[in-house]
Amino acid sequence: MSLSGQGIGYTGEDVLEDYISRHISPESGLLESLYRETNLAMLNPRMVSGHIQGRVIKMLVSMIRPSNVLEVGTFTGYATLCIAEALPPYGRIHTVEIDDEKEDFIRKWIDSSPYSDRIILHIGDALEVVPSLGEQFDMAFIDGEKREYPEYWDKLFPYIKKGGFIIVDNTLWDGHVADSRFNDEQTEAIRKFNDMVASDRRVEVAIIPIRDGLSVIRKNEN
Repeated sequence: MSLSGQGIGYTGEDVLEDYISRHISPESGLLESLYRETNLAMLNPRMVSGHIQGRVIKMLVSMIRPSNVLEVGTFTGYATLCIAEALPPYGRIHTVEIDDEKEDFIRKWIDSSPYSDRIILHIGDALEVVPSLGEQFDMAFIDGEKREYPEYWDKLFPYIKKGGFIIVDNTLWDGHVADSRFNDEQTEAIRKFNDMVASDRRVEVAIIPIRDGLSVIRKNEN
């Protein structure tokens, strides 16, 4: 998925990404180091948010001004740190990572952050962890297991406050959702999720065609 969306006509996506990176706010040295180490240490480094998407996420958090955030799918913590950076001093992000083998890696970077006191890491299945927290959230960032996106929508939606926001990554899935040739489980689950959200009268939704697609969903207040 092109940063500019499909069909726009750009031919040099790497050149465009470089141009954007040079014309947006810089990432911190900590985030730059985290991105580099993710690419060296992880099997699927493409999953990390990175500079461009990270600045978009931070900007959205700054605009929404949540005080209590849920993140589903920490991976190595890049987006986590971007969210924490934009929170007020009293704000908190509960981030849930299902892969316990990543815990030491994640904690090292959280502990290195000046915003570490805003971050609460949970290791486990978000579908089990979130109900146990007894929390209501102003905002959620969902970037977990793609096959479970429809279940996240059904089971985690009640924990978002009215008027709150849900930001969901990978909802265009490299354009596969719009291409009938792709019928794998992940693509089908994301298609189902997108259909569920589009037909849900409790919300309004926009999709930003950045990287693999970023859905911005607002829960209605009534």
